[in-house]
Amino acid sequence: MNASPLIVAFDDMPLLAGRELGSSDWIALDQGRINLFADATGDHQWIHIDEKRARAEMGSTIAHGFLTLSLLPRLMDDVIRFEGAGKMLNVGVNRVRFVSPAPSGSRVRLTQSVVSVEARAGGWQLTTDCVIEAEGQDKPLCVAQSVMLVLPPEQAQAA
Repeated sequence: MNASPLIVAFDDMPLLAGRELGSSDWIALDQGRINLFADATGDHQWIHIDEKRARAEMGSTIAHGFLTLSLLPRLMDDVIRFEGAGKMLNVGVNRVRFVSPAPSGSRVRLTQSVVSVEARAGGWQLTTDCVIEAEGQDKPLCVAQSVMLVLPPEQAQAA
């Protein structure tokens, strides 16, 4: 079942402050994705890629914490979209914590709520609390605060 993203007009973004946005679709965090991330980052620690050893010592390989974090933009796209925006830019991530490991084969999703919306650079700086969880696990995988700059079309040309 696909999540239907909340569609918000660019000018209405300040109305989001303090609002829970909902959850994304579940996506697979499979070994293929983990291996590709290991290759892209050069982080080939055995707990991520040595399936035989990890199965014997831990039950399975686990995804890199930074792989889980890197899924934020993909998962956010399921949660919210901005009508009339020119571009969205990552400003940063505050208070990142990797709470529990993500076993290979996990299905993960994002739940997101808006902390603040502030006028910045002719657009809106959107700060959201993000919780990435794995299906069937009690503790989240990752909690973080995402900061994005959403610009109108005319500002996007100059940025």
